[in-house]
Amino acid sequence: MAGVLYIVSTPIGNLEDITTRAVRVLRDVDIIACEDTRHTRKILDHFGIAKPAISYHEHNEAARAAELVERLSRGENIALVSDAGTPLISDPGYRVVRAAIDAGISVVPIPGPSAIVAALSASGLATDSFRFCGFLPPKTTQRRKLLESLTAENCTLVFYEAPHRVVDALDDVAAVMGSRPVVVARELTKLHEEFLRGTAAEIRAQLASRDTVRGEITLLIGKGAATTDERPIEDAVSALEQQGLSRMDAIKQVAKERGLSKREVYRLFTK
Repeated sequence: MAGVLYIVSTPIGNLEDITTRAVRVLRDVDIIACEDTRHTRKILDHFGIAKPAISYHEHNEAARAAELVERLSRGENIALVSDAGTPLISDPGYRVVRAAIDAGISVVPIPGPSAIVAALSASGLATDSFRFCGFLPPKTTQRRKLLESLTAENCTLVFYEAPHRVVDALDDVAAVMGSRPVVVARELTKLHEEFLRGTAAEIRAQLASRDTVRGEITLLIGKGAATTDERPIEDAVSALEQQGLSRMDAIKQVAKERGLSKREVYRLFTK
């Protein structure tokens, strides 16, 4: 009889956040697959869990997935964990889950901590709908292109960001998203947990004034303000051109004000 693949969520900082069920499953399985065995061993030792752990990360994912599925097929039960939070969310794991499903093996989620949900719940931004977009691209051109493609989204946007790039990222958010409400959640559940709220420009100024920015960061961008401008897009663009803006700058401003992508406004304006 085949074993079970458990997708086990672990704390994102505070070890007290692990669930009773997660501890039980980690104690009961035959082996634990993790991104960094040294990191996971600290958690296992804290809870007195003496189970073998093997590495499962982006560099060995393809080969390791086949090995894990073969062990599951022999009847072993395996827990998959990430370094922090819920596995597969911007972390490796998809290949082994997909391979297990294709092999007819049961995949069981053990829910728990997630930086996305933790940040949203305390952000003060709308939570009726949101879109998680993973990590922002590392380069300004790529970041702005992605942000521009998301300006028409009528929901809260959630990203992960590296601390050494967050100031530059906020520059781009300010340029593309304007004065939308922004929240930077840093070091969630840890001793120095912090929420910075304001516009992208305001938060950028706060962070830029520090000697350094450290810690895990979740960046949230609120919905754009509803526009009261009911003029046809052509008229709105033409009015800005009459004020001295170039056509492209006018299109960008109308897009930003109405929560639309620049491409969409350009398409409507040139119909």
